[in-house]
Amino acid sequence: MGEIPILPSHPQHEIAKKQMSAGGGIVCFEIKGGVEAGRKFMDALQLLSLTPNLGDSRSIASHPASTTHSKLSEEERSKVGITPGLIRISVGLEHPDDVIYDIEQALNSIQ
Repeated sequence: MGEIPILPSHPQHEIAKKQMSAGGGIVCFEIKGGVEAGRKFMDALQLLSLTPNLGDSRSIASHPASTTHSKLSEEERSKVGITPGLIRISVGLEHPDDVIYDIEQALNSIQ
């Protein structure tokens, strides 16, 4: 947990407090159903922006297996921790309930 700048234990905590009021974070989870289910999840998102770049004030989502790491073989992706259904979400400044709703409705759409 010491890697999160908003926590007092982080070496750059004082800088983080000056730059942000509540922090942020990246959430990763695995979608059952592999690459195709990951694509369907991403297509079903309504609030979260779809991008391979995680670094914005908006909440954004990425499916590395079909974007940034799509040219690698499944074995190469596995070596770097990119599973077929891996979804990465960088939580931005939207209301948490809105972000949660969007994730839930996208998950429900692929079942």
